[in-house]
Amino acid sequence: MKDLISIGDLSFKEINDIFALTDKLKKDKSKFNKVLSGKTLALIFQKPSNRTRVSFEVGAYQLGGNSIYLSPGEINLGVRESISDVAKTLSRYVDGIVLRTFEHKTILEMANAASVPVINGLSDFSHPCQALADVYTIKEKLKKLKGKTLAYVGDGNNVCNSLLMICAKCGLNMNVGAPSGYEPDKNLVQQVKNEAKSSGAAINIFNDPKKAATGADVLYTDVWASMGQEEEAAKRKEIFKDFQINDNLLNLANKGALVMHCLPAHRGEEITAAVIDSPNSVVFDEAENRMHVQKAVLIKLLGDA
Repeated sequence: MKDLISIGDLSFKEINDIFALTDKLKKDKSKFNKVLSGKTLALIFQKPSNRTRVSFEVGAYQLGGNSIYLSPGEINLGVRESISDVAKTLSRYVDGIVLRTFEHKTILEMANAASVPVINGLSDFSHPCQALADVYTIKEKLKKLKGKTLAYVGDGNNVCNSLLMICAKCGLNMNVGAPSGYEPDKNLVQQVKNEAKSSGAAINIFNDPKKAATGADVLYTDVWASMGQEEEAAKRKEIFKDFQINDNLLNLANKGALVMHCLPAHRGEEITAAVIDSPNSVVFDEAENRMHVQKAVLIKLLGDA
């Protein structure tokens, strides 16, 4: 693979290879501290970021590489200069590009024009680095994926899409509980259900959060209104009010079920403070694993592993 645009681009073997390398990186980071020596990563961000920016910058540094952050105003991608021209120019300077953007087509155009690897740091359709870190964390905590069930409660957004894709490939069952009209894309659901036949995963879409959570080993949620949907926030609060991960929902899941959130969290909305701070929560382990998994991705795409 040249790029990481979507989980759909990865094979089951490639996902396992990333996880195996992540294990090695977590055990001994010093062993890999020169693997990206002399290499530079460009971070083009059209959206604000905490975890994505810091985890990539620190990760590149720990691998012996360098990173350059390019804020929205510095490039004004697609306005001041075409996406294609930016991609071609940066390909002459850097060894890889991380793009965090609004529209997925921007990622596709960047990857098509660039001669260096392009990594999707988030788009409106996909968040592959997040999903890789999430499922790596589940495997790390539960020791296996097959036979386990992840319940995603909330908006059928980019994070939900990426989780559906990776669960279908890895044999991890996934229930989605979303309000009517806010389910994940129907074509994607059909696609992942077809793929899940070979892995043995069960993919279920519900409009009832309780049905999704019952018997689950992992409860997962995200904000009800993502960046770019701020004008819908008040309307969504009313529509999603019953789709909150709280003690009642947690009690429907299996005993000891993990609680996950990709962050940032709006405490008191999609998740209660009591649950996100409970012993069940692995939210900050999950956040940490973003860096470890992304280091593995950087080595696979920019290094020699």
